[in-house]
Amino acid sequence: MGKYIELDASNFDEVKSGVALVDFWAPWCGPCRMLAPVIEELAADFEGKAKVCKVNTDEAQDLAAQYGIRSIPTILFFKDGELKDQVIGAQSKQALSDKLNALL
Repeated sequence: MGKYIELDASNFDEVKSGVALVDFWAPWCGPCRMLAPVIEELAADFEGKAKVCKVNTDEAQDLAAQYGIRSIPTILFFKDGELKDQVIGAQSKQALSDKLNALL
């Protein structure tokens, strides 16, 4: 079973290679909690193909500021460290899957 990677400033370099989905979220955010099971399913589905990551904006405010995160959940898509796409708000698993597949 794949598990998402918890990112902060110390390990954000994980997104510099390959394809990565990064979910900016917070524990108090209702839509973020609704999205959590989808993120976990994507981590399993894309294990070995893409990295599925989460950034707690309460704990990593510097990263949230660096990427201009103004509302959560915000999901960023990276390919080899380059920001390729972003979506704001809770999304369907299919919508996120399609975006990941487009980058693979």
